[in-house]
Amino acid sequence: MKAMKYLAKLAVSIVLLVSTALSSFGQQDDPMYSQYMFNIQAFNPGYVGSWECVGFMVLGRYQWVGFNGAPETHTFSVQAPLRNERIGLGLSVINDVIGKEKRTAIFTDYSYKLKLNNEANMRLGFKAGFTDYRHVLSEHVIIDPSDPEFEGEIRERFMPNIGVGVFVSAPRYYLGFSIPKLLKNDFEYGANKYKTDYEFRNMNLIGGYVFDLGSYTKFKPSFMLRHSEALPFVYDLNASFLFKEKFWLGGMFRSTSWNGAGSTIGANVQFIISEKLRIGYAYDLDLTDLGSYGNGSHEVMISYELRSLVKSFTSPRYF
Repeated sequence: MKAMKYLAKLAVSIVLLVSTALSSFGQQDDPMYSQYMFNIQAFNPGYVGSWECVGFMVLGRYQWVGFNGAPETHTFSVQAPLRNERIGLGLSVINDVIGKEKRTAIFTDYSYKLKLNNEANMRLGFKAGFTDYRHVLSEHVIIDPSDPEFEGEIRERFMPNIGVGVFVSAPRYYLGFSIPKLLKNDFEYGANKYKTDYEFRNMNLIGGYVFDLGSYTKFKPSFMLRHSEALPFVYDLNASFLFKEKFWLGGMFRSTSWNGAGSTIGANVQFIISEKLRIGYAYDLDLTDLGSYGNGSHEVMISYELRSLVKSFTSPRYF
């Protein structure tokens, strides 16, 4: 009960902080993930080191399968605690392709752990890196091939940025808040040198709790809230069940789809092959006309933990 009260108070504080800052943060430009509860490092540096071992994670997300130029996102991350276990270090690489646009973001992650009580810890995180952006305008199918606005390419090789995050966790719950990109980058394009904002600040609030439903079953509701200029408020709700500490099965609902029109439903599974290896899959379907024409969105995730190098496996990791 004390843990729940503490978690509720912290959630209220963070929500108040978010509500005072809504007007100053911009459009969603970061990828969305359906398996966000196992891929938190991609958008919250405070998560780094929470595995308490060296760990690797790869994730591939394929949006709107069946459409030419549909979004694809490939994510790789690695994290490790230092010997004193208070400091966590990590690296995140995200390759995002949307039509003719291609961007690769490389960020280093850092966290510092503060002990709240016998079970709960809070990690303060910081990330720094850059994004390489490329958009080949001449590859578009256009009405007038001689249009100077579609000649050449946009190439921004180095757009630096920094981000912050806080992550509170105990064996049965977690709560996190992050702003992955604090700086607003822009660039000029076309013959008339049009100026456009490319990277905007985006806020994320996440949380989850694990309940026992018997000797062999656990229930984990979780949520993710996002705010941006283009998608003012997006909430993602997930309800997953863990069977015999080996198999996750869940369903999700997202209030707004990737393009900002309509909502999304989906399902997710994860196989805990061993104390080191996990394989997960998620499927999303837009509840719009678009969803009836494509084959949905698919997301595959694999994580591997080198626990034998640090400590033996003592209890399962629920997030």
